[in-house]
Amino acid sequence: MTRRVLLAKPRGYCAGVDRAVQTVELALERYGAPIYVRKQIVHNVHVVKTLEERGAVFVDETEEVPEGAIVVFSAHGVAPVVHDEAKSLSLRTIDATCPLVTKVHKEAKRFASSDYDILLIGHEGHEEVVGTSGEAPEHVQLVDGPGDVANITVRDPEKVVWLSQTTLSVDETTATVDALRARFPKLLDPPSDDICYATQNRQVAVKEIAAESQLVIVVGSRNSSNSVRLVEVAKDHGADASYLIDYAEQIEPSWLDGVTTVGVTSGASVPEELVAGVLARLAEHGFDEVEEVESVRERMVFALPHELRRDLRAV
Repeated sequence: MTRRVLLAKPRGYCAGVDRAVQTVELALERYGAPIYVRKQIVHNVHVVKTLEERGAVFVDETEEVPEGAIVVFSAHGVAPVVHDEAKSLSLRTIDATCPLVTKVHKEAKRFASSDYDILLIGHEGHEEVVGTSGEAPEHVQLVDGPGDVANITVRDPEKVVWLSQTTLSVDETTATVDALRARFPKLLDPPSDDICYATQNRQVAVKEIAAESQLVIVVGSRNSSNSVRLVEVAKDHGADASYLIDYAEQIEPSWLDGVTTVGVTSGASVPEELVAGVLARLAEHGFDEVEEVESVRERMVFALPHELRRDLRAV
């Protein structure tokens, strides 16, 4: 029996994650440990653990950072109040917010300045949602999926706009927008797509491999929104089963019973070494034929935060 692996491409690190992880690594090299990071720099257990071993200190709140120290803001973005807190503690800040998240922040500020009600599609408590909402808290209402739409009230149905968290399921977001538009026909779209290119591309890729796979393994952490979405998309587009794992050791041999084709992909905050570990584990179970399936070619690269670029040039 031929056993094969369909390996999705693109997968793993997106430009925003690569930029954020490099920011912490280079800050450690340039300034020395400890470098403080507010929240997880990206949502991946392995990345956070590896950076901790090198001297990064992850904190939940700005007030946990010693006065005058260096703090990096995570890729998910922060509310303006966090910048104010850092200033009051005389912290040296490096903002590693993904530029695509920054775009959504700017949209929120712009529509709030025009007195729009902003319907932010996203998940309650996610750091990105907290940061975006903080740009205009009096104007933003969270919409957590189509089932939330009935609870929304607006001041003026003629002045309503929707924005979204960048890491959502494209299909579910479309369903949420359709439900919102049914209630508010004058609903305005954002100037450009808020769901980031990498999230969309990884979902397109997993749809392609799921159609031919009995099982899809997604490498990623449980607090990674885009990784969780990949599991859901795989199940919705042909896979009999799909599982989210951090490490190859978490693969259960029983998952492979009767399976001839396994799809493999990884979330946007997952280093490639973890995918290599999964492929090695699958090879031990006879899945030694690997076919990479490229759906979209990615070329996006983001410059490092300006605060870090300035100091690196000064060396």
